[in-house]
Amino acid sequence: MIKQTKKQMFILAAIASIGLSAPAAFAQAKDVVVDGKGEIPYVIDSRNVVARSGAGLCWRTGYWSPAAAGTAMAGQFPAGCECDSDIVPKEKCTPAVIPAAVPAPAAPAPRPTAEKIKLSADTLFDFDKAVLKPEGRSKLDQLAEQAKSVKLEVILAVGHTDRLGSDVYNQKLSERRANAVKTYLVGKGVEANRIYTEGKGERQPVTGTTCSDKLGRKALIECLQPDRRVEVEVIGTK
Repeated sequence: MIKQTKKQMFILAAIASIGLSAPAAFAQAKDVVVDGKGEIPYVIDSRNVVARSGAGLCWRTGYWSPAAAGTAMAGQFPAGCECDSDIVPKEKCTPAVIPAAVPAPAAPAPRPTAEKIKLSADTLFDFDKAVLKPEGRSKLDQLAEQAKSVKLEVILAVGHTDRLGSDVYNQKLSERRANAVKTYLVGKGVEANRIYTEGKGERQPVTGTTCSDKLGRKALIECLQPDRRVEVEVIGTK
């Protein structure tokens, strides 16, 4: 009789220990109430609460997959944030940060405007020369006035020549012409550090192959006239 009583007491103690362990685990685990829409990857009860094991683990269904754990919602976050936090990406389980109110942005600064002007070198200089002609000075006077109407950023003056003559000679000639433009504009009040000059020599012709070397020299010089130019670009804001 004593032995039987002890045996019954042992069984009751075991049952009690099992009965107590599950509630203890549930007490530590947060109820996960799913929205009940779509395929739920966890076993749920009539309240849509995810069922847990005695160890507090969520019971998975045959629909479970890492993707489903991250898409089946339980309020603001996926159910997997509580049930499979080691699988669901952390960013899905982090409350969205509401940025503090910021003042309205200031009006954007005006963008620099650029206007490129192509001046015929034959208008600015005599053929094969880098000394400004009166007509050329008049053109640059207009350009200097235009520069005063903007908040000047920079003026780019790029000299070009035709293909007559050697590469070295044409390079130097294009540089001298660009520098002559700069010198004149500085004399008209444009800051020297605002003017950038460059010589391209004969490397960037605009006539292409339209002017044959079989033309007489006078006709060839006339045909190549568009290649002899100074491109001036004024960049600034209004």
